Parts: sequence; C-alpha cells; structure tokens
Amino acid sequence: MDENTRTLKVHLRQLRAVLLKMLVAALFIGGAIALFRFGLLPLLGKLLSLGEGELAALRRGGILVCLLLGYWGYVHVAEKRRPTELALRPASIALGALLGVAMIALASWLLFATGVYQLNEYRGFSSALFGVAGVIIVAATIEEVVFRGVMFQALESAWGTVAALWLQSLIFSVLHIANLDSNLGTPELVVTVISGTLIGAFWTVLFVQSRNIWVVAANHAAWNFAVLLTGLPLSGLDDWRALAPLESSYIGPNWLSGGTVGPEDSIVTVVLVALALIAMLLWLGKRGRFLAPVQAKPLSPIASSAGVG
Repeated sequence: MDENTRTLKVHLRQLRAVLLKMLVAALFIGGAIALFRFGLLPLLGKLLSLGEGELAALRRGGILVCLLLGYWGYVHVAEKRRPTELALRPASIALGALLGVAMIALASWLLFATGVYQLNEYRGFSSALFGVAGVIIVAATIEEVVFRGVMFQALESAWGTVAALWLQSLIFSVLHIANLDSNLGTPELVVTVISGTLIGAFWTVLFVQSRNIWVVAANHAAWNFAVLLTGLPLSGLDDWRALAPLESSYIGPNWLSGGTVGPEDSIVTVVLVALALIAMLLWLGKRGRFLAPVQAKPLSPIASSAGVG
C-alpha cells in the first residue's frame, strides 16, 4: 500500500472518530436537555404552579445544568477523561468577562466618537435586563460547550490545534447566518462570515490559552451583553434593543457601521479582533501551546514486506 493511500486511510479514520464523538455529544447533551425541557420542566411547572417569569428562570437554569451534565457524561464516555475544562476559576473568569467588555466597548466607543453611531436617548436600566442577561449567559455557555468543548477538541485531537481552530471557527460563523436578515446582499454575508470566523477564532485561542469553558463563556456573554447595552443590533438580532439603557442609531456604509448585523460587522471591530487574534496566536505559538496533527504511522518492516496496510 503506497504512502498516499495510507495517509488517506488515516484521515478517514480520524474523520470517523470526530463524527462519532460529535454524535455521542449530541446524544448526551441534546438528550439531557430534551428530557428536561419536554419532560421534567412541564411537570415541575404544574406541580409548583409557577408563573411565567418563574418558569422562564427555571427553564434557563435547568437547561444550563442539563447541558453541563450531558457534557460531563460525553467527556467520560467518548474521551475517557475528567472534564477539567469545567473547573471554576473565579479570577480567570472575571478577567475573561472584563476582556470581552473591553474589546467591544473600545470598538463601539470609536464608532460613537466618529459619529457613525449616534446616541439618541438615555432610558436607564430596566429590571427586564436581568432576564435577558440570563438568556445571554445560557446561550453563550451552550455555544462554548458545543463549539469549543466538543467540536474544537474533537477536531484538535485528530488534526491539530491550528486546523481545528480555523475549521471550527468557520462552521461557527456560517451557522450564525441564520440570525441575519434574509435580504442581506452577498457583500454583507461575506463580511459576516469573515467577522464571525475571526471572533470564533479569538474565542478558540482564548480557550487554548485557558483550557477552561467558563473563561470563554464569560468573555462571550460579556461581549454580547455589552453590545446589547449600547442599543445596537446584536449579531443581526434586534429583539432586545427596546430594553437597552441607550437608544442608538447608526449611519454610513455597512462596512463601517455593521448595518443591521451590528458592531460585530464593522471594519473597526474586525481589525481590533484580528490584531488581538494575531497577538494571541504568536504568544501561544512561542510557548508551544499548539497540538500537532496526528501523523500517519509508518508501516513496520514485516507489514510492509507482506503488503499489509
């Protein structure tokens, strides 16, 4: 068997292993959440006579707990290890959240300062923001568990850190297109994919640096909540803009303002994220934090002479 054929077989075997891991993860995580969402939650709602607000809080908390339990089960069964990435590290988590706020706040400040974004009114904080914060935290944690915890680590174990980083980040970005206005043109969609890939890659290198889901989830949630507070669209979603303490608007071309997608699609944010990403990649590379791809093992002399691959 020639070297190319052996290498192809190794890659196919790695792909099967990756797909199997993600299938097992879907069964554990999706199954746990589905059992709670469609089984236990309605039962608890009736037994406890919960109101709409209480039921919503229980739903968010229950989904988060089931997500973590499902992930814990997946890691033990599919990867046969302890899920050390779920360890609580308060100082690192707080720093992750502050970094998320700082990055998007800097981009937004530059856009407000140059008149691209305009503050129309200060409305003050609404108590409804606590519920929105809960939704954002749960959503960010789900995405980090799925994309960084499951998908990235499965790909990394097969093809190394760098290939896994970019492939997973591209998938992360493409899947977020579902949030966008269907009337967006091709240029806007291209910018969104590029922006989303860079942001996903940034969160992935943050995971590589910390190897902690909570640090990245805190950065992700804080980033999203900071965008919400400005009163601008969040990744193409504008459902919560009416609850923001600031009422803001945007002018100018989409490449500068981000248009209906929000600050994440602004060239200002794209450049800032790209610079931060390059700096972190260089820093991690110098410290040898990247795993190399698994290489095809050479045949033993006996196997080679027998023509066995």
